[in-house]
Amino acid sequence: MVSYEDAAARLRDAYFKGPVPPLRDVLAPTDAAAYEIQAINTRAWLTKGRRIVGRKVGLTSKAVQAQLGVDQPDYGVLFDDMAIASGGRLSAALIQPKAEAEVALVLERDLSNRDATPEDVAAATAYAVAAIEIVDSRIADWKITFADTVADNGSSAFFVLGDEKKKLAGLDLYTCGMALEVNGALVSLGAGAACLGHPLIAAAWLARTFAALGEGLKAGDIVLTGALGPMVPIHPADFVEAKIGGLGSVSFTYQDGKA
Repeated sequence: MVSYEDAAARLRDAYFKGPVPPLRDVLAPTDAAAYEIQAINTRAWLTKGRRIVGRKVGLTSKAVQAQLGVDQPDYGVLFDDMAIASGGRLSAALIQPKAEAEVALVLERDLSNRDATPEDVAAATAYAVAAIEIVDSRIADWKITFADTVADNGSSAFFVLGDEKKKLAGLDLYTCGMALEVNGALVSLGAGAACLGHPLIAAAWLARTFAALGEGLKAGDIVLTGALGPMVPIHPADFVEAKIGGLGSVSFTYQDGKA
């Protein structure tokens, strides 16, 4: 039988050698043991000098949860080398990248309450910014289950944070609209309510989950709270910009690292 260590190595190799088949030989489609594979790779990346700067919440859409046969979100790790400056260039040899617009929170206080509420998250947050997450599955053709995407660090790749840092007071993150454009063309629409009912609800789920693991969230952590609308494929030379009501805009240009 394939071990979790072997499956983790398979995913790490995929970053450099190309996508791999779904992990059916080691994980059932909804197997939460996939987090063990994610953790193995997190430890491996840390030994290579990468640094954790936050966490991402995924599967915040009820439709996507239903598609993958689960009733809760998932999470992944954000590393320092995944950050792209707003207005900057993403130059990387990605496999099958897609972009989605999100609300990002930056914490000013630790959050380790096992019963954390959205209000607790708001109290611990320094500011919110518009964000774009670039996702990229190491599983061939995006044929993922819940277990595949969890093991694959939430299908993460890179993220971009906007420059407009907004205090939560006075922000409406429930009805705020989102427009995602690629090369000036509108490709995705959404709203804060599409993210598990509210971005702060998604962040509170994450806080409770990590508190239960005995870790909690830390001051300074970046939290990507989840997509506000459908993710869209991106291609080399694309200029991608997201605009979120109350938070301004965030953008990047995708330059294929193989070019």
